Amino acid sequence: MDDVSTTLDRTWAVFSKPWAELAAAPLAALVGRLGFNAVELPVRPGAFVTPEHAEDRLPEFAKTLRGLGIEPISIASDPTPAVLDACAAAGVPMIRIMAPIGDDGYRASVRRLRGDLERLAPECERTGIRIGIQPHHGAFVSTVLGVCELIRDLPPEFCLIWDAGHDALAGEDPAYTLEQCGDRLGLVNLKNAVHRPIDDQQPARFRTWFGPGDQGLADWPEIIDLLRTINYDGPVCLTAQYTDTTPDEAADLAAADLAWARTL
Repeated sequence: MDDVSTTLDRTWAVFSKPWAELAAAPLAALVGRLGFNAVELPVRPGAFVTPEHAEDRLPEFAKTLRGLGIEPISIASDPTPAVLDACAAAGVPMIRIMAPIGDDGYRASVRRLRGDLERLAPECERTGIRIGIQPHHGAFVSTVLGVCELIRDLPPEFCLIWDAGHDALAGEDPAYTLEQCGDRLGLVNLKNAVHRPIDDQQPARFRTWFGPGDQGLADWPEIIDLLRTINYDGPVCLTAQYTDTTPDEAADLAAADLAWARTL
């Protein structure tokens, strides 16, 4: 298979957070219209599927999506036993989480998080559901190496979600961090970000601003080439994270980003 067909034939997912309140059928119609064939679902308060109703709603929600040509590849949620059971019943293979750093500092937080994951391991092995930990800038474990340390020697159900935007915000080089993931790489997220000045404050202060894929710190063409180099053939998820946009604007931007990414 040549490089062009490999890119075109990938599973291309979108994180449906901007449209979290949509029922399955209208969500599938929207996602398909944008050009995606898969989706990551938020299972959070305020979404159509909430954590407390996941066991009742997620299996039917996933069945409806699949019937309309959209594969649910993962959810973003707290990995409680009930949510793990809901994913198993729905055939959704992964839960995406981050690793927050508390007021007690980095090392204490990592020890606490590691204990949480160790206690979760039997539930993951029982259900067969993977837990994907994504590096995130700010008050989270923010680097690939940090997540690798967190999940070292845990069962293979614990994997790493590599995120282009947060990798760039951490000042990392994707040529190194994608290699560092090794066989723990479970999902690739595409987004982009820049630092923008906050008004006219002096001394100057900057904020993180998420925008179109071709504008920012992350080099998407390089990343797609690197995915070929490491023979990654798993899903690629565009996170549809765009600062200060409406749901309709996010949809237009995600469609444009996907159209461009598929040419790379």
